[in-house]
Amino acid sequence: MTGTAGHDVRGTLPEGLADAIRDTAEDIAALLRGAGDTGIPVPDSQWSLGAAAAHLAQANELMADIAAGRERSHGDGTPQSLAAANERALAAFAERDAAPLAAMIVEQAAAFLDAADRNSPDETVSTPLGPMSRAELGSYLLTHMLGHGYDLARALGRPHMIDRARVGLTLPFLIVAMPRVVDAATAAGLNAAYTIRLWGGARFGVTFTDGSAAVEARTPGRPDCTILTEPVTFLLMALGRCDPRGAIARGRVLAWGRRPWLAPRFPELFTAP
Repeated sequence: MTGTAGHDVRGTLPEGLADAIRDTAEDIAALLRGAGDTGIPVPDSQWSLGAAAAHLAQANELMADIAAGRERSHGDGTPQSLAAANERALAAFAERDAAPLAAMIVEQAAAFLDAADRNSPDETVSTPLGPMSRAELGSYLLTHMLGHGYDLARALGRPHMIDRARVGLTLPFLIVAMPRVVDAATAAGLNAAYTIRLWGGARFGVTFTDGSAAVEARTPGRPDCTILTEPVTFLLMALGRCDPRGAIARGRVLAWGRRPWLAPRFPELFTAP
């Protein structure tokens, strides 16, 4: 497929991302197909299992549409507006049965991958959390499925599908999204440079200047605080599914530097979307 100027516009997502999206959607569908009652509550949520699955189906469809170049609005980018948009969408969508929702989650993940394959991964698209490349949107889709897939697994008492490899593929989204979800009240006046490292080698830098965050793939030369985290724990903390102080107590998070006491505060500087 070529563009009007004769340039190839077919896209290839970063290595491993398409497989992770496809496999995560299938893992979530397998959880749902084994569920008897979709009315059971999701822990630490106001949603039932069926409502959480319906949200996932709708979100996958939204991101597939965005990847295909269709204009879709969903809030104004703030966590509060996203939550309100989610509730409006759920109220207008009656399906709560496991089998059709499982099928829709898989189908819309496949539709996203098809759209990503037909378009440039570097082209900027408008997402619920602001402009991103299609590759970053794919990382967003994976991150979103992993977070809610974890919730579904907890509700059903089944193993979740988050692993080190999949966490690594969420980093492009997290790096672009973190400055957009800073909790302004909590971060007010903060001036600090963090290096965030995951067990296994991945790392990035976060620098706060008067409460605003800049996040980069490179790390600061002289960080105030270096945080080393087990990958699955890192993602669960980033998504608001894990208490950072408990993770530190269990040895899943280590910190050092000139101001190591900044470590427990770090997850609290952001509002999970």
